[in-house]
Amino acid sequence: MTGKSVVPLVPLAPLARLLPLALLLPLATACGGAAGAEDSRTVTVTVGYQSKTINTATAGTLLRSLGYFEEELAARGKKDGKTYKVKWQDYATGAPITAQMTTGKIDIGSMGDFPLLINAARGKQLRQPTRLVSVTGYNLRGGLNTVVTKPGSDLRSLADLRGKKVSTSIGSAADGTLIRALDKAGIDPEQGIRKLNQQPSVGASALTAGSVDALSQFVAWPGQLAFQGKAKALYDGADLNLPTFHGVTVREEFAEERAGVLDDFLAAQRRATDYLRERPVAAAESVAEETGLPAEAVYLYNGAHGIATFDPALRPELIAALKKDVPILKNADLVGDVDVDAFVDRAPLKRAAQAPAYPKTDTHSKAGTAKSELWLKGRDTTRTFDSPKALLKAAASAKSSEVRAAYVPDALTGTLWFADRAVWVADGSDLRAFVTPSHAKTYVGQHPGARVVGYADAVELAS
Repeated sequence: MTGKSVVPLVPLAPLARLLPLALLLPLATACGGAAGAEDSRTVTVTVGYQSKTINTATAGTLLRSLGYFEEELAARGKKDGKTYKVKWQDYATGAPITAQMTTGKIDIGSMGDFPLLINAARGKQLRQPTRLVSVTGYNLRGGLNTVVTKPGSDLRSLADLRGKKVSTSIGSAADGTLIRALDKAGIDPEQGIRKLNQQPSVGASALTAGSVDALSQFVAWPGQLAFQGKAKALYDGADLNLPTFHGVTVREEFAEERAGVLDDFLAAQRRATDYLRERPVAAAESVAEETGLPAEAVYLYNGAHGIATFDPALRPELIAALKKDVPILKNADLVGDVDVDAFVDRAPLKRAAQAPAYPKTDTHSKAGTAKSELWLKGRDTTRTFDSPKALLKAAASAKSSEVRAAYVPDALTGTLWFADRAVWVADGSDLRAFVTPSHAKTYVGQHPGARVVGYADAVELAS
């Protein structure tokens, strides 16, 4: 892909120490302005995205493959006589996108909530202020981030991580989840574990090789590793019951100079969101083809009842959660004070997205409303079930060679997971699924007679 780059992720320096460097850096002219123009009638817009961070698909991978942004710009060009070009730059995390935005080399970028705050702070300090203009996908409980360990590990809960090696990407949303979870468990996030700052792919390899005990990462790494049989879930980020999301940030200068182009991007994002919501299987297949990720893992997050809910709206719950993230980053010396209200700009989305708002629902805010799904091979739709037991019965009646993936919600948090990777509990005639052993243990402890059973036993009991 154009502009693909691997940039080592290192702890970011306190903002004050970046100011002298900022004065030495020649600030590039806006990509959407003179520097991005090959002549007076050509405008190049540079978009930074994370192809494998599939929660940003509607502003990145899926949007690019559908060509909606280019279509919107072509229509604009017919009106004003200019030629618009889009340059897509793919990165593994949000940090390098922010680095490029603060030198004027990227106009629009998408990243997670913690990186968005760093983006706001760096932009302000390096005199390239940015604005948060839309959301891609979110989970109101925090289920987009997960801590996983090796399938054969004897670790059973977050408390078992004390003194262990844990890989994460410092400054990422997954790091934020890890910090909060450890603190909640009474473990010092910095001294209680041996934290390794690694790119997601590096951390995944380290977990597989056994050089780390656990991996805390964002979508889609935990699900991908679980699907491939290389990891099992240890901690569900939804236990924090705090929203997590990814969003779109834009350079303020670009937003003011090229307001119409930004409108086109947001209109295109809305179209991509419509496509994903209306054709989730096709969207998952498209993202999988572009990224090399298993489509089954993509659908776990981006499916009809997936872990992520896609809606560009800057919901109050998400902004409130963003404000709660600031102290975590301040304590890590990654940002100073961040004025979240000043960073959030609702005007462009309100101006660009003329379609009716999506219903304000989230299937994961209440565990009891989440659905189970069965994806059969060769089908472009899935079957939905009201209970995990009904799903297992349907899966048992189908030939194993016909089942592509089966998904069940965690009975406590609603987080969707692969049925054959979940922890199952038999409670009388009922069957319940859980993402982690600790969830199952909690349920069994509260329900006399309930017992943990293997997946094969659960299927047999259901059929």
